[in-house]
Amino acid sequence: MKDVLSRIGIGSATVDTVLPTDSVRAGESVRAEVHVEGGSTDQDIDAIYFALETEYKSDEGYKDAIIDQWQLTEPFTIETGENRRFETTIDIPRETPVTTRSTAVEIETGLDISMAVDPGDEDYIEVEPTHRTQAVFDALDSLGFSRHASACEATAGSLFTTSASFVQEFEFRPQRGEFSGQVDEVEIIPVFDDDQLTVYIEVDRSAGLLSEMTDADERHTQLTIDAPDSDAIEPRLVDAIRELS
Repeated sequence: MKDVLSRIGIGSATVDTVLPTDSVRAGESVRAEVHVEGGSTDQDIDAIYFALETEYKSDEGYKDAIIDQWQLTEPFTIETGENRRFETTIDIPRETPVTTRSTAVEIETGLDISMAVDPGDEDYIEVEPTHRTQAVFDALDSLGFSRHASACEATAGSLFTTSASFVQEFEFRPQRGEFSGQVDEVEIIPVFDDDQLTVYIEVDRSAGLLSEMTDADERHTQLTIDAPDSDAIEPRLVDAIRELS
């Protein structure tokens, strides 16, 4: 009877991923410890698997997105009441969205058990921007802009050189400086392609960059960011915003 119950999740083994920090920068790694506790009967574990997940908005509504997935360990048996620990390194890809009030990122951990409900664990993490993306944010801040909103949305049109199913858009509004009173909003979308960061920029588009990029009369520009140098990025942003405003 215990074998039957464990197959439907009652008295089954459990898994818990313990992270040393709640925050990690995109493009970097975090060490983690995975705790597996045996249930009321011995169980064969085919693998411990992980998925880094978020969600994005599409025309059909919100969709789940797997940013990356991988597995740990060869098959093993967890005995009744046994406690086992595994150490692993979790890589956070550069294209992982920055967490905001509207964007969450989580690490899902699961035990792959044949012919049974897979036990799982979910851990939300705070993802900070890559150094180059942060340098763009810092340059905009220096120009008097503050971040107003952000969203992950499905890619549309042919503007982006990326195989990703979604991108993250950030909206900035001028609070002071040269563009206050002249520009309503600057929208940027950072897109990584291998080691290259391209930042797509649009100014004063009330409907949003993603919804308008397929219109032939819409004007936008893009910058390639080679280094996290906000002082070097700032004058390039000034030229781009002046050109588009």
